[in-house]
Amino acid sequence: MIATTDFKKGMKILYNNAPYMILDYHHVKPGKGGAFVKTKMRNMITGLIWEDTFRSGEKFDQPDLEYADMQYLYQDGGLYNFMDQNTFDQVSFNKEQIEEVLDFLKEQEIYTVLYFEGKPITVTAPMFMEIVVKETMPGVRGDTAQGGATKPATLESGLVIQVPLFVNEGDVIKIDTRDKSYMERVKK
Repeated sequence: MIATTDFKKGMKILYNNAPYMILDYHHVKPGKGGAFVKTKMRNMITGLIWEDTFRSGEKFDQPDLEYADMQYLYQDGGLYNFMDQNTFDQVSFNKEQIEEVLDFLKEQEIYTVLYFEGKPITVTAPMFMEIVVKETMPGVRGDTAQGGATKPATLESGLVIQVPLFVNEGDVIKIDTRDKSYMERVKK
């Protein structure tokens, strides 16, 4: 059981028979009456944001969540197919279910799939990924006085991010999937 006094950002609770992730919370102790907790949370199945107020000390069950490492195989007819690395079972997701990782889908890459009560509900990309730059303008030395300038680059997944001037087409770069930012150029 999880009490409202134990809430932390990123914590998962079972609320109205669905798994929710706590995005933000605020303990309030008014001058009169009992303390309460204002909470902002996201439904992990639908992605909808919900705000609610709970009495201090109110308790919630932990959701029945499981994680599995799965390899992305292919897209077929609007469904994205993944294979469990241990059991070789395959599961399919529609575009809405994996909207957050569409910019990072690469065949044969390993992703984390979240299961709720035995059903797959969402996919999470690795924190860092190596992706090929498909298109970018050539960087010209002397374009900046201070250095540190960037230019747009289109990656093999179609995502456009800002990269340093020295990155060229065909280069493999490492990106942070949490904020879609350039980390470094990878030497191969």
